[in-house]
Amino acid sequence: MFDHAARQRRLSERLREEGVDLLFLGLSSDLEYLSGVERGIPFFGQSSYPHGWVAGGFFRPDTDPVFVLPRMVVLFDLPVRPDGEIVVVDETDDGDAVFERVARGLGHGDGVVAVGDRVWAETALHLARIFGADRLRTGSALLNRLRRVKSADELEAMGRACLAVENAMAAVTPLVRPGVTMAELTEEVEAELRQAGSRTPSFATHIFTGTDPDSLDNHASTAREPLADGTAVLFDFGGVVDGYCSDFGRTVVAGEPAPGLADAYDVMLTAFEEGRAACRPGALARDVNAACRAPIEEAGLGEHFRHRMGHGIGMDVHERPFLSPEDGTPLEAGMTFTDEPSILLRGAFGMRIENVVVCDDGGARVLNQYPNALVCNG
Repeated sequence: MFDHAARQRRLSERLREEGVDLLFLGLSSDLEYLSGVERGIPFFGQSSYPHGWVAGGFFRPDTDPVFVLPRMVVLFDLPVRPDGEIVVVDETDDGDAVFERVARGLGHGDGVVAVGDRVWAETALHLARIFGADRLRTGSALLNRLRRVKSADELEAMGRACLAVENAMAAVTPLVRPGVTMAELTEEVEAELRQAGSRTPSFATHIFTGTDPDSLDNHASTAREPLADGTAVLFDFGGVVDGYCSDFGRTVVAGEPAPGLADAYDVMLTAFEEGRAACRPGALARDVNAACRAPIEEAGLGEHFRHRMGHGIGMDVHERPFLSPEDGTPLEAGMTFTDEPSILLRGAFGMRIENVVVCDDGGARVLNQYPNALVCNG
């Protein structure tokens, strides 16, 4: 589906520019981006194979990659074999020796050896022993420069991931009524996501009210207490289609809205639009965040917008750059972000909206098609 060879050619250019002789990536979104080797679905706890720390791929400029993989990974977790050499490490092999032989054979210069963020500490220690710690540097920041501007194919995949969450939202919205529980809504969202074609949630589904930041009410997706009439329910969830993520949010009231909620919601929508309009090539990420915050600040609700406007998104649900006060990255056309203002008013109500947007000359283009309007199931 994606042109991994073209991505590797772009990587070669970047490696030469950065003076990197060798790049090692573990099983990760970076490796999947370059080779198609799929990450596993996240799970609670740790799962590994004998010599699991060796798993990953070595990349050099203008040559095919070399993958070092435990036999069990090749047998059970590699539905499509990537282009390039695969060195298989059997359970009874000397994994340290195999890894060192491959690494030394590829990294025979004296330049930089870059290491992806998603590698075992054991892997990094072996690479430091083989090449010397002073030659090592992080590799994922280098990959982020390649990944942050999305191609047309990538945007289509992200559009499919957005459609999956929208289908789930449409199915679950009518269920938000007095008496339903957050746990029931969470179960329905995740069932509908699977039905809509999502491989997995892109992060833990979060359904909450946001009215009490000092209690579990702000992380209430497993709560089994029936919702009271007039409760505003905040949805924050995402899906994964063809390796790309969506991240989505809406607010649905179980009954009639509390006084002041509708007016505050209009302020939040204005913030969403101001952030979207500011998301143009050349704008600094922190200035786009400030544009989103401004209407909420002007309405006297600034202290209740407790987070940033958004974050980069793609093969990972959170990617750099961030639309946040500390990030001065100049934006480029084709970068993808979330636009997710919220207002969380202690003891009264909460609200949020979230769409995926694409930086463009006239202001960001919204990938989602789902209506932004507040829904009240009165």
